[in-house]
Amino acid sequence: MNIFSICTLCGGLAFFLFGMHVMSQSLEKIAGGKLESTLKKMTSNPFKSLALGAGITIAVQSSSAMTVMLVGLVNSGIMQLEQTVGVIMGSNVGTTLTAWLLSTAGIKSDNILISMLKPENFAPIVALIGIIMIMMSKKKKRQDIGTIMVGFAVLMYGMELMKNAVSPLAEMEGFSKLLVAFKNPLLSVLFGAVFTGVIQSSAASVGILQALSLTGTISYRMAIPIIMGQNIGTCVTALLSSIGVNKNANRVTVVHMLFNIIGTVVCLAAFYGLNAVVHFSFVDKSIGAVEIAAVHSIFNIVTTLILLPFSSQLVKLAKKLIPDSKEAEESVLLDKRLIATPPLAVSQCREKTVEMAQGAKEALHEALRAIFDYSDKAVVKVEEKEQLLDEMEDQLSTFLLELSAVSLTDEDSRTVTELLHTISDFERISDHAINMIEIAQEMERNSRSFSDSAKADFSTLFAALTEISGITIKAFTDNDTDIAVNVEPLEEVIDDLTQTIRDKHIARLRKGECSPELGVYLSDLLINCERVSDHCSNIAVSIIQIAKSSMRSHVYLNELKAQRSEQFIGTYNSYREKYRLSA
Repeated sequence: MNIFSICTLCGGLAFFLFGMHVMSQSLEKIAGGKLESTLKKMTSNPFKSLALGAGITIAVQSSSAMTVMLVGLVNSGIMQLEQTVGVIMGSNVGTTLTAWLLSTAGIKSDNILISMLKPENFAPIVALIGIIMIMMSKKKKRQDIGTIMVGFAVLMYGMELMKNAVSPLAEMEGFSKLLVAFKNPLLSVLFGAVFTGVIQSSAASVGILQALSLTGTISYRMAIPIIMGQNIGTCVTALLSSIGVNKNANRVTVVHMLFNIIGTVVCLAAFYGLNAVVHFSFVDKSIGAVEIAAVHSIFNIVTTLILLPFSSQLVKLAKKLIPDSKEAEESVLLDKRLIATPPLAVSQCREKTVEMAQGAKEALHEALRAIFDYSDKAVVKVEEKEQLLDEMEDQLSTFLLELSAVSLTDEDSRTVTELLHTISDFERISDHAINMIEIAQEMERNSRSFSDSAKADFSTLFAALTEISGITIKAFTDNDTDIAVNVEPLEEVIDDLTQTIRDKHIARLRKGECSPELGVYLSDLLINCERVSDHCSNIAVSIIQIAKSSMRSHVYLNELKAQRSEQFIGTYNSYREKYRLSA
């Protein structure tokens, strides 16, 4: 083995890691919102969590990525530590699929159909089909499938390069002497862990071991502890990602490490204990790529079967190793580690924006009730909601801007655009709620109240404002354009109501039935009501325009008001009749 073989080995590893990265990213895009809906199915049932962990890991082709995802979800408070244990175990089982795919490199047969299973034979065909799909298809989803195929072909080509690069090792006397050291199981475990930790990919380290096994110089005695060490080494990625997170998120990494370390100790003790008694005949025989994949699977499945009944004990042990601190930890709205999985990050951003929408609606309704039924408790509630929404708006806008810079599917990109346009409107609704309750507070302090006529008018206006906020939030939550189209006609009715109330107040002033000071309160209140309905209109227009893949809001509104369709006029008349002021 010369310098060129080493360069080929490095190049093969580079191709392998690049192919894995490309394939993983495209698989995440294809999975899209399914990742979110799948994670929502997490329950206390450990078997469901196990199956979901395996399924998601197969989808994203990386147990490390799965664990990093869990760290981010726990750090954001979206998932509890207890929910992650089964997922982590399932993730370790799911990652064994890669080893089985790589084991096809060792297939030897004169049969054409069987020979086509070898990477060197089928990878070029897969790559060609993938390139054709990328170049010829206009649909993003098909292009992503093509990218997955190209990534898979590159990965397999990298495996083939590594196999060819290490083949001369079988004839090197120095290499044979080096392998003697790996007859020490503890050294083998350490080597597997360190090597996997350095390249941060258990799939790649298993692939290299499978390539070495094709030289016929790797025995079961050497391979088994190395494979177990590789499982420990894959925790390094999660360990690095847990820097700077809260203690509960750190415990996710601890659970992952405990799973692999305990599994390694138990399985090694069982294997060498039985070997001392039974004397397995295969121990010193050479191991093949398929057998390595089998050992990898058996280790993870057996460890899962042993530790699954003790999930709660793993959580308790993790909490003992990382005890709670006396100081309260700062809460995180959305952990930036989630950006590594864009579809999941987009779904979580939408979830948080829906929380903002509900908070804005609750603050508004509380403020409207306080106008005629004032209480200090209501003031505190609205102020707390408004402060929370301010913080959420700041964090969400920063997170969304960072998220918009990464590669997103067309659908996710539209969602991010919609959220960036709507979060400020939700926050502003809560600001107007604060303004309204401050007016109520000042009127209470000065012992002022509106006339019965003004109260009746405001009751009608507030009912319309309650409805427009309700249908706007429902349209946004359900992403329903059919509901959203009803917002603009109601917004025009609210504009008409505010103008009529203003005109009636001026008439009362002329008759001396109302004081100028109350006129200031009335005017400020009407302005805030108008602004709330305007923000509802902005949100509804965003929902409709994003659905049409357009953001020309002013053009849409101008066309809507100019055309005055039958549906618009009918809805407008219906709302005008519903919210008619008394004479």
